Amino acid sequence: MPNSSSISEFLLLPLADTRQLQLLHFWLLLGIYLAALLGNGLISTAVACDRRLHTPMYFFLLNLALLDLGCISTTLPKAMANALWDTRAISYAGCAAQIFFFVFFLAAEFSLLTIMSYDRYVAICKPLHYGTLMDSRACATMAAAAWGAGVLNSLLHTACTFSLPLCQGNVVNQFFCEIPQILKLSCSGSYLREVVLLIFSACLCFGCFVFIVVSYVQIFMAVLRMPSEQGRHKAFSTCLPHLAVVSLFLSTAIYANLKPPSISSPLLDLTVALLYSVVPPTLNPIIYSVRNREIKNILRKGLNFFIVDLEEGIE
Repeated sequence: MPNSSSISEFLLLPLADTRQLQLLHFWLLLGIYLAALLGNGLISTAVACDRRLHTPMYFFLLNLALLDLGCISTTLPKAMANALWDTRAISYAGCAAQIFFFVFFLAAEFSLLTIMSYDRYVAICKPLHYGTLMDSRACATMAAAAWGAGVLNSLLHTACTFSLPLCQGNVVNQFFCEIPQILKLSCSGSYLREVVLLIFSACLCFGCFVFIVVSYVQIFMAVLRMPSEQGRHKAFSTCLPHLAVVSLFLSTAIYANLKPPSISSPLLDLTVALLYSVVPPTLNPIIYSVRNREIKNILRKGLNFFIVDLEEGIE
């Protein structure tokens, strides 16, 4: 069997066996990718260009949109290229880079979601202290901490994973380079260190999830005391989808990385990977921002200005 020093590339899981299905998967992934690019791109542009959105909540939304763009751009373009050109190969360096950036964006995003729950808790439960607790310096520090946590996580996991000797071939049973699939290629008994690191990361993520749930419970209790039924409905319709996406993101990510090998199957692994790597970056713009009235009004005005300018140019 080859060892890690002789492996120059990995072979990813093909999404289909026939050429027609490969092309179908290419177009499906392209549609998902373009939808994610459009949604997150519009949010980033609106928040960056309109001074009325230069508030803590929208500052964190801008960071979330950038992380979503990076996360989905790490995996889907390579999968689309492989489906279009009927190939499976990814270089050793490309695989390591994919794992580094994917872990980075995932860890930073979950850290940011935790910060966003705290921001909403302070805004609703401690409104008189919001300006003090969430000033520009505090927001910048928390955002930098989220990005820094992503860098630290990705460095540790990538270095630990690719320091292992690989002696089980080079076939990765996933459409992108995923840490559990690389661990399956390592020599027996040599991956205990990375498994311990994965368990530690999962515990940290679960702790963040508990913090998010507690924050939203406090928010719900404050919302229930609101006299306005419309205000209660608006708060619940915003917070519950947030919790649903966070729960989906965390549960599938932990399951993918910590599930026992005995219950693993290519179809199950592929489904779970899609749920935590593709679905959240695509749905986040809808859940967090497109349903937001201020962002919708700004996007609508921008579209109207674009149409007017286009008509004047044609005339």
